[in-house]
Amino acid sequence: MKGLRILQGFVLACILLIPILIILFLRNFGENQYDLPVFYENGVSNPFMECPPNDSTQHYIPEFTFTNQNGEAIGRKEMEGKITIVDFFFTSCPSICPIMSKEMERVNDMFRDEPMIQIMSISIDPTYDTPEVLMEYAERHHAIPGKWHFLTGSPEETYQLAKCGFVLPTVDGMGNPDDFIHSDKFVLIDELGRIRGYYSGTNREDVDLLMLETKVLLHGKK
Repeated sequence: MKGLRILQGFVLACILLIPILIILFLRNFGENQYDLPVFYENGVSNPFMECPPNDSTQHYIPEFTFTNQNGEAIGRKEMEGKITIVDFFFTSCPSICPIMSKEMERVNDMFRDEPMIQIMSISIDPTYDTPEVLMEYAERHHAIPGKWHFLTGSPEETYQLAKCGFVLPTVDGMGNPDDFIHSDKFVLIDELGRIRGYYSGTNREDVDLLMLETKVLLHGKK
């Protein structure tokens, strides 16, 4: 009998502890803390001296102005105050670009009604990818006007921007589609022009993560 009373007392104590444990859990873990990293807070390493000297301070996307599929000037200025998702591609790409563009369609559709989020797909073959060619490509991938910009600029500025601005490996194929080299990464840029994430544009789970973390940034802005 004595043992039964001890057991009953133990069970009662556990029952009484449950609300306390729930309160402690909510107090310490109830707030959803999801902090995205800020890349290159101490500048970008430049071992091959391809980029301007590193001043060891926070890296921001540099100034640039390209032309989109509608013939409009779009660039760094249009990124101010918005969350921008960027990738590098070219329309005649025989390998990863079709997959990347299909995945970016999902991003385009996810944020179709969110004016604070935009997409910039920058061609690394600007000689071929004229605004007219980009317009056809944009229509093929159901790009929302004003949200998903397909951009073309001078080759020199494009490759400088890819390597030194977005910190992505890029090689000019000199007109041969099989010789162009570019990253499959989607780059998440915050409203200040800082890089907040890299995601494989050929991996569905990575793109899902991109969309989640874009929402986290958006929530933080609001």
